[in-house]
Amino acid sequence: MTSTTGTVCPHCGWPDGAEPFQIVSRHMTAAGGTVWTRCGCGSLQVRVVDARGMRIVSRGRPADTGTRSGTPCR
Repeated sequence: MTSTTGTVCPHCGWPDGAEPFQIVSRHMTAAGGTVWTRCGCGSLQVRVVDARGMRIVSRGRPADTGTRSGTPCR
């Protein structure tokens, strides 16, 4: 996963401030909370929610569809 400070998903262009496609899990912390989400393109994101607002601090790449370890699924 790579850190991000962008305002849109680098994989599909979905705005970071928009509602995520899917909420995977939520965890409360002393400072606010952490929300794991999945973008419409499949990218897993870690969102931190605290007094400063919401920001994406890490995100993965979308999963390759139809392949596994570089080999087509059969």
